[in-house]
Amino acid sequence: MTARIVLYMILASTLSFGGFVDSLFSDEKPQTPDKVLIVKSERKLYLLKDGKEIASYHIALGKEPIGKKTREGDMKTPEGNYTLDYKKKNSSFFRAIHISYPAKRDRLNALKNGVPPGGAIMIHGQPNGWGWASIILQRFDWTEGCVALSDGDMEEIWESVKVGTPVEIRK
Repeated sequence: MTARIVLYMILASTLSFGGFVDSLFSDEKPQTPDKVLIVKSERKLYLLKDGKEIASYHIALGKEPIGKKTREGDMKTPEGNYTLDYKKKNSSFFRAIHISYPAKRDRLNALKNGVPPGGAIMIHGQPNGWGWASIILQRFDWTEGCVALSDGDMEEIWESVKVGTPVEIRK
């Protein structure tokens, strides 16, 4: 046996936990979720299909995650029902999917309080070039209000979630 074949066999046996290798060679496409659910208190993002969980991911949130986003710069991740309205390939982060914040109710609330509502709330991976640091960065809330994942998790979400998918963000 060549060293390359032995290396592939070792790699395959090492990575076979959880069916990972099987999924690499499967013709079966992942299910397309019809809803994204983010539960801030759990630090979880769930992909749902027909009301059933098809995948879940650990997330990091805004630096001040407790409570609803009320204004630009409050470092909070919004709460409510929104839409994933576009994918941004050329982002400062590994992939980014925009959340339709601020909704009309968010703009009206900010106007009533005389503050800007903020915006540019995304689901994204790690800062470009820092994917290796997710083992550290994902242990605490570090964004300015976005939802952050490891680059590998973000790649899965990018591939499976379609623009126009509803997203619910709960406390």
